Amino acid sequence: MKAFRKLLQRTPLYGAYKALGHYPDYWYWKLRGQPIRSPHLLKQHTVRDHAERFGLRTLVETGTYYGEMVAAMKNRFERIYSVEYDHQLAQRAIVKFKRYPHIKIFEGDSQQVIPELLQSISTPTLFWLDAGYYGWAGLQGDKQRLTTELDSILRHPVKHVILMDDARGLNGQNGAPTVEELKRRIESEFPGRMVEVKYDILRITPS
Repeated sequence: MKAFRKLLQRTPLYGAYKALGHYPDYWYWKLRGQPIRSPHLLKQHTVRDHAERFGLRTLVETGTYYGEMVAAMKNRFERIYSVEYDHQLAQRAIVKFKRYPHIKIFEGDSQQVIPELLQSISTPTLFWLDAGYYGWAGLQGDKQRLTTELDSILRHPVKHVILMDDARGLNGQNGAPTVEELKRRIESEFPGRMVEVKYDILRITPS
């Protein structure tokens, strides 16, 4: 099975294969008592819920991967921008979504792309940060990249909604801040923002 999955990863069908597994994955997560790492279907619901709650029509994602979130949200947003660092994954996503004029895939470092993209954004936007800032299972990852992106979004003249996946990486280990440290800093430095974590997703919203 593992060999088959690796072979399938090299084909354009892998995104569809992963999408088919979202519902079984969700119910397996429920049966296990909802462990900290949340299934993709719940992440989709969280993005959709925040878009509806705050009336957001633009989605910016970091970490395109196989384009699962973009595919799930392609009919929900008027504009979708997604940034992928890996060349092969970026090119695959560009081909996959080329028939959708409202979707733009950027290949590059999100630490550089996000500040540039913000220059063309003038309305409240939903940012889905899913580029593995602390790595899976709480590994250290690239803290500076996350800080740069968060600061650029929070300092933008428009108040945006920010959702960051894998919040369990904010655990105070290996130099990473804790959720409480980040919460105090953001709510102090950027009045009018509320910070909370639910289902392993850090949520920064207008208060």
